[in-house]
Amino acid sequence: MIELDAEEQRVLGCLLEKEITVPDSYPLSLNALRLACNQSSSRDPVVDWDEPHVEAIARRLRERDLVKVTWADKGRRTLKYSHALDLELPADQRAILTVMLLRGPQAPGELKTRTERMYAFPDRETVEGSLERMAARGLVAELPRQAGARDNRWIHLLQAADVPEAPDPDLAPSTDEEIQAVLATVAADYADAHADALAAPSFERWLLSEVAREADGPVVEVGCGPGHTTAFLVEQGADARGLDFSPAMLEQARARHPGIRFEQGDQRQLIRPETAAGWAAVVSWFSLVYLPPDELALTVAALARPLAPDGTLVIGTLTGGGLRRATEWFGHDVAFTLVKHTRESVLDSVRQAGLTDVTWYVRGARPGEQSDRLFVVARR
Repeated sequence: MIELDAEEQRVLGCLLEKEITVPDSYPLSLNALRLACNQSSSRDPVVDWDEPHVEAIARRLRERDLVKVTWADKGRRTLKYSHALDLELPADQRAILTVMLLRGPQAPGELKTRTERMYAFPDRETVEGSLERMAARGLVAELPRQAGARDNRWIHLLQAADVPEAPDPDLAPSTDEEIQAVLATVAADYADAHADALAAPSFERWLLSEVAREADGPVVEVGCGPGHTTAFLVEQGADARGLDFSPAMLEQARARHPGIRFEQGDQRQLIRPETAAGWAAVVSWFSLVYLPPDELALTVAALARPLAPDGTLVIGTLTGGGLRRATEWFGHDVAFTLVKHTRESVLDSVRQAGLTDVTWYVRGARPGEQSDRLFVVARR
């Protein structure tokens, strides 16, 4: 099965869409493809990519034989881009897949409305029939129904699927006291293991560098642990400090990074800095992995509330949905639960908090990792 990252989904979805909706302009020039990717409607999330960025994504797809590049020999002579996706889909299923590539998980009613320019479904039941046929081919999967929702949503599977795991009735999120005890046990070894986490070029290093570069005011990392991420933000020029509720982790942070301010506190009760009207950036770097799912929205709102106007919330967390019980961590016997929030639940919480300009990325698990990583950037 083809696996696409979030950027590749956007580019391929745009090419599929424009082939049907604007056939006279297809294949697309690089500028037209950029404009299609950056549309402010019919896209989730909305992005603002430049041509070199779009060209790099198209190059990745071309290397996998999913995009073709041709030279236009009439009209304006330039390189043109077209998709090379060949799943032998009928028009109804192709329209559904295109909308999912561009907008993420969808309910049947949403799909009926949003596919109209590509395929006119007579009713929601017809959409459901198409989805069932796609599911039989392993192209889509049905997600658990969200509280208060009328329909289940469906997700395409041309990606590392972010489908919640079936809940284990014997698992429950750990209490604050349990987490405190585990962090006290592993603090020194955890700090050693993560000391050079941002030394080599990586997506995480790039993202945090951008946060530091753009921050015009104080920055706080909540759940700072042993302080390596806060220290990196300071190295990149940010006026950053760390906040954590674990005394053992704060002890490691202060010892390893003297001169940087580290304070004890709860991310669910974040307050404004004493020297500014709000935080230029709040960085939640894997601090949500201990958080019960029913506290996610309230916690994200608490992180967003003290942002300065135009301030940025940055979230990095495990994703995929479900709970995972850990019994060994950094060579210690432990007993606590890690929480993997779904991409949609995090994005919904960010939008409920009133933030805009939401951009998200999913990084696949690296060797030794058991979960994909989700990164979300949003502004007040």
